[in-house]
Amino acid sequence: MRAALVEAPGSPIKIDDIQIDDPGPGQIRVAVKYCGCCHSDLSIAEGSFPAPTPIVLGHEASGIVDAVGAGVNHLQPGDHVVLTPAPPCGTCYFCVRGEASSCVNSLSIMTNQLSEGHTGLARGEETVYRGVGLGAFAEYALTLANGAVKIDSEIPLEVACVVGCAVQTGVGSVLNTAQVVEGATVLVMGLGAIGLSVVQGARLAAATRIIVSDPVAQRREIAGALGATDFIDPNSEDVIERAQSLTGGIGVDYAFECAGRAELISAGFLAARNHGTIVCVGAPPIHENISLAPAALFVMSEKRLMGTLLGGSNSLREIPRLIGLYQAGRLDLEALITARRPLEEINEAMADLSASRGVRTILEI
Repeated sequence: MRAALVEAPGSPIKIDDIQIDDPGPGQIRVAVKYCGCCHSDLSIAEGSFPAPTPIVLGHEASGIVDAVGAGVNHLQPGDHVVLTPAPPCGTCYFCVRGEASSCVNSLSIMTNQLSEGHTGLARGEETVYRGVGLGAFAEYALTLANGAVKIDSEIPLEVACVVGCAVQTGVGSVLNTAQVVEGATVLVMGLGAIGLSVVQGARLAAATRIIVSDPVAQRREIAGALGATDFIDPNSEDVIERAQSLTGGIGVDYAFECAGRAELISAGFLAARNHGTIVCVGAPPIHENISLAPAALFVMSEKRLMGTLLGGSNSLREIPRLIGLYQAGRLDLEALITARRPLEEINEAMADLSASRGVRTILEI
């Protein structure tokens, strides 16, 4: 099959032919139709997040089931599916405690292999790795059967793909991780596809004030159409001071860092009120650390600092819920997609992402 390969960090991504295994027991193979370009993919491609190479990136995908392995009964060839990079097993320590996003299978996001320790991908005798738990910048993807969620064939696959990462991460971080309460004040820093999904999650949670910060005017405008109430250009305004001012000097109830920058986590901490919640949604470069000095302030303010992976979602439940909200007109997926490119233009898509042009570029495979 054709796949987009990162040979070395910082080098151009190239299209090459590789082999993909037939699905084994409990696995399926999916003909990928669309895959979104996420900042996590860019971080690996640029080298700010280390990963083995050669590697096929792409983890926000939709497609059609091509083949199923032994023991797979709930899916069959021809089914339309949204893929997830963290398939819940349902039986591990975390799954039985309702913490499916920490399932043992989610380790594949870090190892870039299937949970059995192999990838199912090769180029001749060379192992090819499956980036961020999936490897969907390719004509086909091999995954555990619980890594694909069937959707109605009438739902456009090019729209549904963004649910796989951006939407379940953003909306989930609001509804599952932070559990934002009705009437709350919310600050969203960074308005890529995940940040705009946080905005929509805050609207679904009936937050009364949704403050957004991003240097790109187009993104702030889109955020307004999706429910944001107040807007900050961090190039000309101090985010902390502005958030404090908009909340009468108290601070926001919830602050979400969605740009993958450690300094914004610190800013969210200072913008949040006492007993407020700061949620780290973005994935900063591996060398960045969080600074919350002085430590005594963290103790005395009783604030909560939370991380979230895939929005704390059990994808088998979350993806149908989000698709249902989309069908009901309560969740806008189309607004997140600002460009479409063929797989051959993956380097241009990554350049758009690096330069913060538009919101989400999806690749048509």
